[in-house]
Amino acid sequence: MKALLKTLKILICCVLVFWLGGLLIFRYAGPPFTLTMLISGVEHGRLVRYQPVALTQISPALARAVIASEDGRFCFHHGIDFDALGEAMDDYETRGRLRGASTISMQVARNVFLWTGGGAVRKVLEAPLALALDAWWPKRRTLEIYLNIAEWGPGLFGAEAAAQAYFHKSAAALSGEEAARLAAVLPNPIRWDAAHPSDYIKRRSSVIRTRMLQVSRAQVSCVN
Repeated sequence: MKALLKTLKILICCVLVFWLGGLLIFRYAGPPFTLTMLISGVEHGRLVRYQPVALTQISPALARAVIASEDGRFCFHHGIDFDALGEAMDDYETRGRLRGASTISMQVARNVFLWTGGGAVRKVLEAPLALALDAWWPKRRTLEIYLNIAEWGPGLFGAEAAAQAYFHKSAAALSGEEAARLAAVLPNPIRWDAAHPSDYIKRRSSVIRTRMLQVSRAQVSCVN
């Protein structure tokens, strides 16, 4: 029993060192890979395409589209959007429908430091990591990491790889419509295709385009 407890303590210490070290290192250097990339490459036998670039090399339209669709209060919260959580809980109580309230910070914490999929343990760990990440990293850095590690198709990671694969251009050259399509497929990039959108994705990207026009300067001020 003592040996088991000692091993457990060592494992916990190693995980904490990894998290703290990662929060410090990745503030300045991008992660060489994520667990999602490893799973995609090893478990599914896919060729992983990952081409990280600076935020300045990504179209502002994509940043606006992602904020509009994924986290409209990105510039205002501190890693967790408690207003969105409250709205999600109210929606569940009135309609019996559970919708996500993950912020961009929470998604970065999950993809860089944890694992994908559900589970209460992951959700419990995700919250403090998102708060720590938001406290240590500038918002621009959080968005930059997110746009570089997000999965946009089978084995396709990051805005640059997605732009090249779907539209045969750099991420910097993405139009507003193309950016909206990429944002539209984020909830299920394995099923949906930004280059050949279904009617549902066309409708969803149209909604995102409208939201992009409605996003105020204040909502994107932290990444400009």
